[in-house]
Amino acid sequence: MLSHLSIRNYLLVESVELDFAPGLTVLTGETGAGKSILVDALALALGDRAEGGVVRSGAPRAEISAEFAIENLPALAAWLDAAGFASDDGTLILRRVIDAGGRSRAFINGSAAPLTQLKDAAEFLLDIHGQHAHHALLRPQTQREVLDAYAGAQAQGAAVSAAWHAWQAVRQQRLDAETHGQARQIEREGLSLAVEELRALGDDLARWDEIQVEHARLAHVTTLLEGSHALIEGLDEGESSVSSQLGEMSVRLDAMQAVDDSLKEVSTLLGSAGADLAEAVHALRRYASHLNLDPERLSDLDRLLGDMHRLARKHRVQPDALAGLLDQFQARLAELAASDDFDALQAKEEAAWTVYQTEAKRLGAQRRKAATALSKQVTTAMHELALAGGQLDIQLQPVSEPRAHGLEDVSFLVASHPGLQPGLLGKVASGGELSRISLAIQTALSGVAGVPTLIFDEVDVGIGGSVAEAVGRRLAKLGETRQVLVITHLPQGAARGTRHLRVAKQANGGFVTSNIESLDAEARVEEVARMLGGLTITATTRQHAAEMLAG
Repeated sequence: MLSHLSIRNYLLVESVELDFAPGLTVLTGETGAGKSILVDALALALGDRAEGGVVRSGAPRAEISAEFAIENLPALAAWLDAAGFASDDGTLILRRVIDAGGRSRAFINGSAAPLTQLKDAAEFLLDIHGQHAHHALLRPQTQREVLDAYAGAQAQGAAVSAAWHAWQAVRQQRLDAETHGQARQIEREGLSLAVEELRALGDDLARWDEIQVEHARLAHVTTLLEGSHALIEGLDEGESSVSSQLGEMSVRLDAMQAVDDSLKEVSTLLGSAGADLAEAVHALRRYASHLNLDPERLSDLDRLLGDMHRLARKHRVQPDALAGLLDQFQARLAELAASDDFDALQAKEEAAWTVYQTEAKRLGAQRRKAATALSKQVTTAMHELALAGGQLDIQLQPVSEPRAHGLEDVSFLVASHPGLQPGLLGKVASGGELSRISLAIQTALSGVAGVPTLIFDEVDVGIGGSVAEAVGRRLAKLGETRQVLVITHLPQGAARGTRHLRVAKQANGGFVTSNIESLDAEARVEEVARMLGGLTITATTRQHAAEMLAG
């Protein structure tokens, strides 16, 4: 349930803090006062995309925060916990900040979140029925979605769509194999030749760096041998080698240390240097012993490197990428082999078609059952909304070919008066009748929805008198089991609310702002009287307003 809404610097609103309660809350105000601002702001907090220019003039940013009580929504609590937004106090706060440049940030319980997660959370919280919802109801897709929502078949509809796309994918694979068989054969022959050339390099294909190092060593082995022997000669074997000079210096230092013991540290360091020198000479001898002139191996490496460079140029890659290229070619060959296996492709297509049929027939059964119940419920509601004798007939017609939405199209046929043959909704219902039929359908959907809050944005437009009173009664009845917020311009609807909010424009310091206030009993009489009588409010109008509120 929506418990609090905070709006700052959004369009004409400078700052508004609103508390909400269960039951039916009505929102009224003069034309142009900004009654829909509250719904639009709430929609932003629930993840709607922000458009430029929504920040109040002169303000750096707009901020909307909606707080919900979610103690009775265990599914939402589980979702929040899984997403890392769990709350310990049974509340959920959705916040949206939009800067003057149009960029926005979203938060769930104080943590940054993408808009998709705000939208996911909103699915548990409320439904918004806009004032133009009845126009969308004319579209066959909307009618099908309405029926599926009433049937609780959205998940099954998604399964049907997934099965249809899977069937289409394997069907297209088979068609491609039939249509492009020759081109695939040419591609397969080219790939087979390339794979054969790459495989001829064997394990060396993945040893590019090692081969380069070995080749460099063999190509310069003479230089390396000469250098090693020269170093050994200079360090240890020559008449004036470093080793012999170091030995003479050690003898002299020992004689000096006998006179002055403070030279002990120098003697130690010199001894360490001698040990290091001996180790270096040993390592050089070991290194030189492994250096061998091998012209045959060098020739083999020359040939191998040449082949690798040639194939790298041919396939326009670096030599060290040849091993990965071989894997790609082999995978593509396997894919081509599978795609050209017509028997396997046919079997996959038949299996996918069977899955689609099974899922689609299950969805069709759900739709047929729901169509009967929804038709009956909406027809009853139409009678309550001054469409006595009218009826809604939901027809399911087989499609000419299987579709992603199933094996049947959904059509809403309506007769607005007794004796009339049901016809397409958009052709037989007037604007006012369509609005009332839409309200009947929306309230029927609300009866099966799990969301605790419903918002109706001027769904009573185009009606008045006893019809408006019937609409008001139906909304009030809905408010007995749900939290309902209604934006209305009709006094009959406003009088039915358990709580009344009013939107008014105010001029302040050269700026025009919209202010939303909660009305007490006396103020409600004045507001309903204004809605009844316009600018001139008489005692009779006030009395009539008080009677409406009392009734």
